[in-house]
Amino acid sequence: MTIVSTSTLSQSSKERSLILWFDEVGINDISLVGGKNASLGEMIQQLTPKGINVPTGFATTAYAYRYFIQSAGLEPKLRHLFADLDVEDVKNLRERGKKARSLLIHTPFPIELREAIATAYQSLSERYNTETDVAVRSSATAEDLPDASFAGQQETYLNVVGAEGVLAACHKCFASIFTDRAISYRHTKGFDHFSIALAVGVQKMVRSDLATSGVMFSIDTETGFKDAALITAAYGLGENVVQGSVNPDEYYVFKPTLKAGFRPIIDKKLGSKELKMIYDDGSKFTKNVSVPFRERGKFALTDAEILQLATWACLIEDHYSQVHDIYTPMDIEWAKDGITNQLFIVQARPETVQSQKKGNVLRSYRLLLETGDWGLGTGEKSSQSLLPIVTGSAIGEAISQGKVRLILDVQKLEQFQPGEVLVTERTDPDWEPIMKRASAIVTNSGGRTCHAAIIARELGVPAIVGCGNATNILKNGQEVTISCAEGEEGKVYSGLLPFEVEEVALENLPRTRTQILMNVGNPQEALSLSSIPNDGVGLARTEFIIANQIQIHPMALIYYDLLKDEFVKSKIADITSLYDDKTQYFVDKLAQGIGRIAAAFYPKPVIVRTSDFKSNEYANLLGGQQFEPEEENPMLGWRGAARYYDEGYREAFALECHALKRVREEMGLTNVIPMIPFCRTPDEGRLVLAEMAKNGLKQGVNDLQVYVMCELPSNVIMAEEFAEVFDGFSIGSNDLTQLTLGLDRDSALVARLFDERSEGVKRMVKMAIQAAKKCDRKIGICGQAPSDYPEFAQFLVEQGIDSISLNPDSVLKTMLEVAKVEGTC
Repeated sequence: MTIVSTSTLSQSSKERSLILWFDEVGINDISLVGGKNASLGEMIQQLTPKGINVPTGFATTAYAYRYFIQSAGLEPKLRHLFADLDVEDVKNLRERGKKARSLLIHTPFPIELREAIATAYQSLSERYNTETDVAVRSSATAEDLPDASFAGQQETYLNVVGAEGVLAACHKCFASIFTDRAISYRHTKGFDHFSIALAVGVQKMVRSDLATSGVMFSIDTETGFKDAALITAAYGLGENVVQGSVNPDEYYVFKPTLKAGFRPIIDKKLGSKELKMIYDDGSKFTKNVSVPFRERGKFALTDAEILQLATWACLIEDHYSQVHDIYTPMDIEWAKDGITNQLFIVQARPETVQSQKKGNVLRSYRLLLETGDWGLGTGEKSSQSLLPIVTGSAIGEAISQGKVRLILDVQKLEQFQPGEVLVTERTDPDWEPIMKRASAIVTNSGGRTCHAAIIARELGVPAIVGCGNATNILKNGQEVTISCAEGEEGKVYSGLLPFEVEEVALENLPRTRTQILMNVGNPQEALSLSSIPNDGVGLARTEFIIANQIQIHPMALIYYDLLKDEFVKSKIADITSLYDDKTQYFVDKLAQGIGRIAAAFYPKPVIVRTSDFKSNEYANLLGGQQFEPEEENPMLGWRGAARYYDEGYREAFALECHALKRVREEMGLTNVIPMIPFCRTPDEGRLVLAEMAKNGLKQGVNDLQVYVMCELPSNVIMAEEFAEVFDGFSIGSNDLTQLTLGLDRDSALVARLFDERSEGVKRMVKMAIQAAKKCDRKIGICGQAPSDYPEFAQFLVEQGIDSISLNPDSVLKTMLEVAKVEGTC
């Protein structure tokens, strides 16, 4: 028996060591020191040279655990105890688990094991010239596998100081192999209770109690989008983020252009971060304290720190993918030391949900309402009449329903009935025996990386976390529908609403000569929508981002000090509280919205239409009334290109240009193609291009193309002249129809006459396509017609159009129609 290893050992010596240092083990040593410790050793040996900081430490081995069990004769007693175990019976499970833990905790460690742990801790402390603070974490020999995480099944103790404290924490960790949730999880996953051993990691603490910590994934946890890193952050020690006690900040970074040297932070979302876990000087190791309101309103990480963590996530993912010889996205815990201000990686394990999904079937959920279908993929319809009673962060993309079961005390789990909707403050691993029987899960607290979110994904159960008020609003026995199919915001609706599930086998879909693009408005749906077969985005609407995420008129931000309405001014101050320069709020939010869409479809083209509100719609934005005229007919008035070079909006258009420039040049998303709407003449187009150039968007530089909407009769009649100004066209069938037929598409009185299939409109479309082809310009269509009418899509293909951009829920249907016309299926 080797008591404490101090040098490089042979494999046989390792197998009989009670203690191994992290730098002596690697990913192939899971059977010796458990998944967590093996991964720490792997990173210390392989990734520290690449600049990743990992705190050092040592591990008790699986051999040490088995030596403890065998020397005390515990296995026969445990087998007898589990002879009549029933994990589906909460009371039975609780009784067996409690007795098993008691048996281990009241059995003293062998003297050799005590001495080994104490000696190793003393050696670690000597590196820091004091009895150092350590984290003591359980690490089972079956955890952190690519298809089973075992996350949170056993115990962790933070800020443990002194040899006796470390010994006591290790003993409790050994006993925690028989927590109720660990017993249940092993049974569910088909693992034998006695074939698994428990190692313990003893790791130098990172003083994140004085700074921040969190969790990050090298894959989008909800959609499985591989090219984004998701980072969550909160103040204090990381247990609150893992357990879901706080709603953390969330950041998304686009990995491909990050690796190319750009700064692609494509989303930043402020969390409430109400609590932080810090060191306790009393009898407990840690305690939670309230975070001051001023700190809650700030992001916990700087942009430089976000990018550094994302870079590390890429390095870790690339390394483990190489080791496993298969793409291996990672689930990583990080911490910032408040004394040194250094970032550290404290854990890394394979992500076990999205990486295990098969990508050959597209499954989409959709609520069915009287007003029409909506849900995943219909974006702008999702604000229709039905209002949710509770909202939060959506986990998964499914819809489920059932009766509410409100449980606030873990001691009352036996009240839960299969198929109910579990509603609670938050969950921890003790809740898992009932979570797997829930039709859905709703929690007040937690973010996308909290316990409830991780387990819900693993179980395939839709969940909504971080709702804030769910336990106050939802009542026991209330029938509800849980929708995670409408983007990042999960919604709880009253009643059992009808919904449908559609499955499409992707391997059988034809590829068409005509490019099939998508219309995308909501950036929060973009990562999910990108999984639908497509050739890019034919229309990304900035109006959706401005109205829903920015909410403020850009001129009200530029002239904030001159605002006359004090109520509006106060509201804008609240929304932009993080910004001294109010205009940067507009640029940041617009750039992140555009960037998220562009990243989702990269490197395919993403055509972004600059703002096309009418003056009455601009006026509805916060502060808009002061800057917008009252027009008799806004539909034909001051809109589109006419605003961009006008003194009344030129400065606001400059902000749009700055956002587009940031997306292309700072984020590296050069697949973005700006498109100018409602451009009446070629000369007006030149004026707009001049404004863009003044603001850093010069046509032809950095491969910048600029398209124009072909939606006015003048665009068709003078198409060859417009082709001298712009690089491509996109037919807007809605405006082209109303202006060709001379009717107002918003008027119910003439709605019956509005028809894109009328001969006059079709002739205009045919002329536009012919002129674009003659001038060697790309031409597509992004209006509603091909989504609504298959015969119109057929007409477009016959005319030789380059691309058709469709609403997401029409893509697959229209793709098949186009393939028939082309004869490609």
